[in-house]
Amino acid sequence: MELDSKIFVAGHRGLVGSAICLRLKKKGYTNIIRRTHIELDLERQAQVESFFQEQRPDYVFLGAAKVGGIWANNSFPAEFIYSNIMVQTNVIHSAYRTGVKKLLFLGSSCIYPKHCPQPMKEEYLLTDTLEPTNEPYAVAKIAGIKMCQSYNRQYDTNFISVMPTNLYGPNDNFDLETSHVIPALIRKFHEAKVKSYPSVTIWGTGIPKREFLHVDDLADACIFLVNHYDESDIINVGWGEDISIAEFALSVKDIVGYPGNIEYDTEKPDGTPRKVLDVSRLRGLGWKPKISLEEGIRKTYEWYCQQGNH
Repeated sequence: MELDSKIFVAGHRGLVGSAICLRLKKKGYTNIIRRTHIELDLERQAQVESFFQEQRPDYVFLGAAKVGGIWANNSFPAEFIYSNIMVQTNVIHSAYRTGVKKLLFLGSSCIYPKHCPQPMKEEYLLTDTLEPTNEPYAVAKIAGIKMCQSYNRQYDTNFISVMPTNLYGPNDNFDLETSHVIPALIRKFHEAKVKSYPSVTIWGTGIPKREFLHVDDLADACIFLVNHYDESDIINVGWGEDISIAEFALSVKDIVGYPGNIEYDTEKPDGTPRKVLDVSRLRGLGWKPKISLEEGIRKTYEWYCQQGNH
């Protein structure tokens, strides 16, 4: 990308999109196009086609998506599959129609099978059944991957698909019903500290292991890949290391400064037993993350408190 290239960041207010915009600015890119949902509804094909015809972006970061944790995926499966398929279909097709030089599609590590060999290599996609609680979301993301690959094959486009691990950071969703584990635990421990609750209850057994990546690292990886990766094969982005939910909860508890106890609601689902990405393909290109989990949680908690959550 040239520093004055026209770059459209879809979903610029979200966790990933906002981090990509900040990172682009820091790297000196000056022509970033943003649209709010009110200005451009990505689920509406006519609006998306009109926008691309008028703006003609050179590059597209497709970070707009409907995302959520286990409860949200379980409760709103129709919304997750409909919204994600509509958004990515409209954007990818319009990018092809208007000659976008390169598009980066953001998937998710949940595209891999529930009982996937660990660490998860890119070639394990579609080798077994998915985790039932987030299957509609995963199917939508897999459709996006296959759409990018199909357009590359038929139309010689340059659309790449990036699979990040579990993300967290500023501008995350801290709603206890629809958020992922990191913002949910930060909020739970913070509120328990402020209100002097004797204990905090966490869903599941605490045994499952997860990998976490600060969204600023992902944003850096995305820009790196747009500039250095031109393959149709998907590519993983993460640390390549994981931690149990129980260990992670203790870390958040310490950083927040909550003195009480942790209890586990074992009646609630655990989700996938283990999820850690094989990141050797990305490391081989010369990129690796910089923000440790402890540093990242501290930064995220500081941001959360700065939003008036005292």
